[in-house]
Amino acid sequence: MKAIQVREIGGPEKLELVEIAKPAPGPGQALVKIAAAGVNFIDVYFRIGLYKVDFPITLGSEGAGVVESAGPGVAGLAPGDRVAYAMVRGSYAEYAVVPAAQLVKIPDALDFRHAAAAMLQGMTAHYLTHSTFPLKAGDSCLVHAAAGGAGLLLVQMARRIGARVFGTVSTEAKARLAREAGAEEVILYQEQDFEAEVKRFTDGRGVDVVYDSVGATTFAKSLNCLRPRGTLALFGQSSGPVPAFDPNILNAKGSLFLTRPSLAHHCLTREELLWRAGDVLGWVASNELKIRVDRAYALAEAAQAHRDLEGRRTAGKLLLIP
Repeated sequence: MKAIQVREIGGPEKLELVEIAKPAPGPGQALVKIAAAGVNFIDVYFRIGLYKVDFPITLGSEGAGVVESAGPGVAGLAPGDRVAYAMVRGSYAEYAVVPAAQLVKIPDALDFRHAAAAMLQGMTAHYLTHSTFPLKAGDSCLVHAAAGGAGLLLVQMARRIGARVFGTVSTEAKARLAREAGAEEVILYQEQDFEAEVKRFTDGRGVDVVYDSVGATTFAKSLNCLRPRGTLALFGQSSGPVPAFDPNILNAKGSLFLTRPSLAHHCLTREELLWRAGDVLGWVASNELKIRVDRAYALAEAAQAHRDLEGRRTAGKLLLIP
């Protein structure tokens, strides 16, 4: 089968289309014929060595497709079932072996592309808004990269709850997308000081929570945007990791809370996975939550997908189609 592998740390050019043996499912696993694979910043982190792995690796942590076969001990899944998953590396390929416990069935009304696009970023937005800082009506939040795949979903979920949503974006075109998703105010961070704008929007109080996937370039000002005892949920680092800092800063700025959460720690049980995935896929299927697929690339174009993602040339979700 065809797959995208990385043999050593480096740029997008390290993504190689290779021919490897088709895997077979073991106990508790299923073989999935991939119809669509999501492209996410975590794939970049593995490629550049920010997250340590043994090479060679097949990238891709999210996919949707059809169960081709199941290994011993698998119950509730059969060949032909339409399924989606996240948090299992190896979806940049024609086939992937996935633990059956990580697979969820796709609603009949949902196609493979939207299912693949919803899983990782959708469940991320879900845990951030429902668990990390459980928003309620009237709360206020700042969403960085508000026109990205996760950002657009965060904006929609926050608005669905009844929170006030402010977002940062790089262009006016992306600002339109964020507003359409429900952002009350959108800040063009290359032209405006987002800290000053947030203080203006909130009459100097600051927001209850900042959802920050950017990291190094936004961290300090994100803290300054918070009200006393506010929360910074740092869930990514697209601009690089945050440097070491003195925790006393959190006290000085108002007894702030800082967390670096991950999806894996918010899907520790099968029940929690089914809750989050069920909500997300159900909302997408009923059109309560809109998934914007920005671009779909052939598997062989994985390097270009990474270039576009890292170059901030996208708004919404990127997919690979084997």
